Amino acid sequence: MTEQLDLRNQPAERRAEIARTRELVFKLNHQLPQSSEYLATLRELFTSGLGEHCFIEGPIYINLAANLKIGNRVSINPYFKCMAAGKIMIEDGAKLAMGVSIITNNHDLYEREILTIEPVHIKENAWIGANVTILPGVTIGQNAVIGAASVVTHDVPDNTVVVGNPARPLKTLESSKFMKGD
Repeated sequence: MTEQLDLRNQPAERRAEIARTRELVFKLNHQLPQSSEYLATLRELFTSGLGEHCFIEGPIYINLAANLKIGNRVSINPYFKCMAAGKIMIEDGAKLAMGVSIITNNHDLYEREILTIEPVHIKENAWIGANVTILPGVTIGQNAVIGAASVVTHDVPDNTVVVGNPARPLKTLESSKFMKGD
């Protein structure tokens, strides 16, 4: 379901979250990765939920961190970027390679001060390749693999490998072969 936001009349809560996120992302990107200070900043940044045993390596860019929920054992490599006007759910065991971009918003084609917003959902054990862009409203299925440099414009079914711009199905994986996480 598409939402809309008029950028000329942003709620005070949204402006405050943008400022909070900006400050914490700057702080995070200037700390030693995986240090106790870095891990504490990650927990402070992701107020909607950061699972156990996650690996998130900076630098990263996020505009509204409160809109992200990250499951257990999620791995996010450097140069992760997301425009999170909409909700983003990254489920347990997902792997995001270097340079992944998740975009939940776009500008209206005729009224550029209006954002159109749709959530993005990355399901359990999905693997997102390097420099992939995921566009608004997309769901990435369980165990799906997104090939490097792909642009994902539509939902990806469970156990499916997609590649290209726009991303298209390449093959289906055998779900019985997947190892379950702890």
